[in-house]
Order: sequence, then C-alpha cells, then structure tokens
Amino acid sequence: MLRPEPMVPVRMRRVAIVAPCAALRDVLVRVAEAGRVEIDRTDGGAHAPRTAPGSATRRLRAARTEPGGAVLSAAPPDLDALERAGRTDLLAGEAQLEERLGGAVRHGSVAALAGWCPAADVPATAERLAAAGGSLVPLRTPRGVDPPTLLRGTGAVRRSFAGLVRTYGTVPYADLDPSVPAGVVYVVMFGVMFGDAGHGALLLLAGLSLRLGLPHRARPLRGLWPFVVGAGVTSTLAGVAYGEFFGPTGVLPALWLNPLHDPLRLMAAAVGLGAVLLTVAYGAGIVNRWREGGPSGALYALSGVAGAMLYLGLAVMGGALWLSRAGVLFAGAAVAGTGLVLAGWGLFAVTGGGPGGVVQVGVQLFDGVLRIGSNVVSFARLAAFGLTHAALGAIVWQGTTALARAGQAALVAAAVLFVVGNALAFALEALVAGVQALRLEFYELFSRVFEAQGRPFRPWRLPVLDGGPNGGGAAATAPRRDAPDKEAL
Repeated sequence: MLRPEPMVPVRMRRVAIVAPCAALRDVLVRVAEAGRVEIDRTDGGAHAPRTAPGSATRRLRAARTEPGGAVLSAAPPDLDALERAGRTDLLAGEAQLEERLGGAVRHGSVAALAGWCPAADVPATAERLAAAGGSLVPLRTPRGVDPPTLLRGTGAVRRSFAGLVRTYGTVPYADLDPSVPAGVVYVVMFGVMFGDAGHGALLLLAGLSLRLGLPHRARPLRGLWPFVVGAGVTSTLAGVAYGEFFGPTGVLPALWLNPLHDPLRLMAAAVGLGAVLLTVAYGAGIVNRWREGGPSGALYALSGVAGAMLYLGLAVMGGALWLSRAGVLFAGAAVAGTGLVLAGWGLFAVTGGGPGGVVQVGVQLFDGVLRIGSNVVSFARLAAFGLTHAALGAIVWQGTTALARAGQAALVAAAVLFVVGNALAFALEALVAGVQALRLEFYELFSRVFEAQGRPFRPWRLPVLDGGPNGGGAAATAPRRDAPDKEAL
C-alpha cells in the first residue's frame, strides 16, 4: 500500500566532514561526487578564515575564456598543463576545491568542515567518505540556525506544482510544503476563469502531447504536463457547467448557469470560493506559525489564530447583516474583537512600547482588517474574467452565425472567423487567467501561509573525471560511473 508523502520539507542533518589533512582532498572529491552535502561557505563572516586565492583560482582569473562548467579531477592535476591546454572547466573545479580546502578548520593532522546533508542520505554518504579515509559525523543543529530547505521531488505532479511555490520564494524549513495543494488551487481558479469545454479540451490535448514528448521542440517543457492537464480538466468541467463549447454554440446545455445570463450568482459563488480558500490558508498559517514559534507564535500572529478569529468574526458579521440576524452579529463581533485583542497584544510585544508602539499597532490592525475585506472581494475576479471569456466567445459566435446567414459565399469567411476568433480568445484568456490565478495565489493565499523566506539547499555537486595528473587522456572525457544522477535531489 502506497503511503502519501508528508507535506514537510526533507529532514536535514547538521554534519561535519572530518578527515586527515593528507586525505582531505580525496574526501572532498567524494563529497562533490556524491552531491549530497552543502558545505558551509567561509567567505561571509567576520570570524571566517582568511585564505588567499589558490593557484587554480589565479589561473582561472587570468584565462581569457569563461569555463562552460566546472569539472573536478579525481587525482591532483598539473595546473600548468591545464592552463596550457585551456581546460578552464578543470581549473574551475579545482578552484572550488581550493576554496573548500581553505575553509577547513585544522587541528594538528586532522581537518574538518561543517555542512548540511539530508538525514536519509547520511549513512550512504558516510560510507562513501569512509572509503577515502574520512568521516561524516552527525552534529546537533545550532540554536538560532535554520537548516536549508529541500522539497520532496518524487512524482511528476509534485515536481510540476513545486515550481509554483519556488516562484514565490523558498519554503522555510519549519513550514509545511504546500506544493500539491497550491497547484490544485491554481488549476481550479484557472478553470473557473477559463471555463470553456472546447478550449479546455485543447489544453488537455496539449498537456497529453507534452507528456508524450511532442512536439520535440517542447521537450524542455515536458515536466509541466500535469499542470497543463489539470488546467485543461478544470476548464472543461467549468465549460460544461457554463454550457460553453467554443462559445455559446448550443452544443452543451448549461448544467449550472450561463455566465452572461446570471452574473451575480457567478460573482457570489466566486467570492464564496475565495472565502473557503482563505479559511484553508489561515489553517495552514496557524500550523506554520506553531511549527516556527510554538503556541504563542501561532496564537498572536495576524496569520495565525488571532488573524483567523478576526477573519471568521468579520465573515460571520457580514453573513448576519445579510440575513438580518442580530444575535449572530454580536457573536461575530465578539469573535472578531477577541482576534483584534490577541493580534494587538502580539504586535505590541515586538514594538518599542509607549505611544509610538500603540500608534504602530493601531495602523497594523487597521491594515489587517482592510486586507481581509479586500482579499475576499478580490476573488470576485474569478467571476469577472469568467464573464470576459464567455463574452468573447459570444462575440465570436454571433459574428460567425451572422456571416453564415449571409449565403454560401460567406460560409468560408464564417469558418475563418470562428477559428481565428477562438484562437485569439484562447491565447488572450489563457494569459489573463494564468496571471490572475497566480496573483490570487501569491497575494491572497501565500501571504497568510508564509511569513518569512527559507534558504534553499544547495549541495556541492561536480562531475568527477578519472584523468591523469594533467586532467587529459581518454578517461578525462567522461564522468566516473558511480557519479550520482543530477536529478536525485
């Protein structure tokens, strides 16, 4: 039975690379070959070791050509021979190795470097380093230091949707990984705005073509096929609900509503969907604030319990006013007031206090209330652009039918208008719906899920060549066979 992957980043482990000074180069070569360890850089702190550029670095700077990529020689190379041969790729790899060698902490005959490694990869990486005389020693995570973030990359759907989150920023290590839910929400919002069964079917065919690697020029985009297929499915379903098939052609009956005939109902449904999505976003925000700062962090944050209470209280008040229910109105006001007090207390705790702190808290609370209202109303754009799509389809169909009634000679013109008009509507609305769904995802939803940015996990990974001392020869033209796959992480 398959178990779903947890919605958290890959667990990281603080590690130390320890080796005899004489074997440190061979050990680091194996680290680069494994591609599983991010070694701490030593060029950013006041107490970092001060090391002069190595011989490879100086030769690389003097070269007149830029290296196409860095490659590491398994054996210590002859740098003069590499310079004469113009092997800037090997010089670049050796320069990176020199940087890490220079950043090692040495005590007697032993050297060490600190870094991060996925916890599941520590045993295999330690075994690889032991073969060269080194060790990978697990350490305690230092207080106040957040590990780097590595999102899980298994599964075509997760990999396709992860790009949406990476575009916004790096998920903090303590937070949930919302890649799959965010991707699902995105394609649903896209479908509501791009609701046409004919256009959705074209998107679905495009996604399946990408899955098959067709056309060949689009193969670099193959990883996006789940995204395109999902958008095609939701657009088709919305088109069936709207009765739209390349416009109001009458091929499909409206199973739910016609956007042009019942726009207010569509608008209310869009705002209602937005309210549900905001509730889910607040739930994810509460979990993230708890994971980041414990119960107090979750309780007082505007994106935590306090903000959720304020949001729900205002929503209840709005519903009570609509239904003219005074008792419910007071209950909603009590919930919203409690949320305001909690949020104000949390905000005041991080200010300098005094009158200035009170004013700052007041401004932030006022801004929070306005944002809640504007964020809910902002989801009305789902209906607005759904109406725009339906209106464009209606214009094209009316022009087509008007030409078709003009006689046999106008039938060709009617067909051309139908094809060209739908092509333009497809391209324009796909762009608009894609941008607007992204805007709603980032500004209305992610702003509640995330409060900070994480740091991406960047392991040191270089191909290693089994060349001679000068890096040449036939063996220096291919990586070692035990080099890891670049897509492993």
